[in-house]
Amino acid sequence: MTNSKKVQNPEKQIAKTSQMNDRDFTNDLLAMEKYMSDSYSIYLNEASNQTLYGDFMRIFTETKNEQRHLYNLMFERGWYSLDAADQQSLQQSYQQFQGYSTQFPYGTNGNIQ
Repeated sequence: MTNSKKVQNPEKQIAKTSQMNDRDFTNDLLAMEKYMSDSYSIYLNEASNQTLYGDFMRIFTETKNEQRHLYNLMFERGWYSLDAADQQSLQQSYQQFQGYSTQFPYGTNGNIQ
């Protein structure tokens, strides 16, 4: 059984009312940025026009950077927590995904086999 430990900063206290507060707005923005980056990613996979691809890649990068900024802000304020993984769980995951690497259609130099 794993020992679940939270990784979290002290929570910045905010008024708990029926009105949206800073945490609610920031969480809403983070969700929107995630949705937008998923949508831009789909477009980038399908884009045939190089100029539009470049424009959307810049927008995608800005969106991902903003998403990371909002995540960092929420984590710093204690509004976002993570579960710390123990060494055994990390080792098991590493071994599992190392096994998957033999199934990849490309070699270590990136060429398709």
